[in-house]
Amino acid sequence: MSWLSALLRPWRRLPVALPAAQLRALEKRLGYRFRRPELLVHALKHRSFVYANQGRGLESNERLEFLGDAVLDLVVAESLFRRFPDQREGNLTQTKSVAVSRAVLARKASDLGLEEFVLLSHEERQSSGGRQPSILSDAFEAVIGAMYLDGGLEPSRRFIERVVLQGLGEVIAEEEHTNFKSKLLEHTQGLGAGHPKYQVSSEEGPEHNKVFSVEVSVTGRMMGQGRGFSKKEAQQMAAKDALQRLGAL
Repeated sequence: MSWLSALLRPWRRLPVALPAAQLRALEKRLGYRFRRPELLVHALKHRSFVYANQGRGLESNERLEFLGDAVLDLVVAESLFRRFPDQREGNLTQTKSVAVSRAVLARKASDLGLEEFVLLSHEERQSSGGRQPSILSDAFEAVIGAMYLDGGLEPSRRFIERVVLQGLGEVIAEEEHTNFKSKLLEHTQGLGAGHPKYQVSSEEGPEHNKVFSVEVSVTGRMMGQGRGFSKKEAQQMAAKDALQRLGAL
């Protein structure tokens, strides 16, 4: 297990910054008791907290976020694959993109009250950083990564199924009413970047069942890609991808 010791070594440099009672309270909300609480603490360390305490970038929760993102993708993809045996790949991909989107994960994190526990610098906390969707969604994925390292795939799977996948139908219904093209236009105009331009990059399949791929560019730079069974649907997915890349969703 030398690889695990090496992985954990940099995390021990900063002191545990949450009282045991707070950790127990968070574990109760998560529905999981950590055998190594330092993993959970590390998942809550935003880089602003680390740098404010003279730590290194490796001591932030970003590596755990990377791991948690992969675990989340796997569990959601497998669940959708089993739940919707008649759905094509394009539809499954779109559903998964909604389930693991920054907006949805931030909402799930907020439902758990994760903003109370995320470790931020004083300045970041004062600027309401604890409520920023990007910080909340990143911490949420980092917690999943910590859970995976602590207990393996099964407790991570149970958590994701209970917190992320429960009520997914309602979440998707809400997302379907979002006009991502309009949101992207408002965002780019607010930046003074003009109108996004959409271009079909490929068409696949027979005439009666085509799948379109669309790219959207802003000021000549490709910012998003999307697929759908119509050009309109693919444009919406491309606009959504661009909004996520721009940090506006």
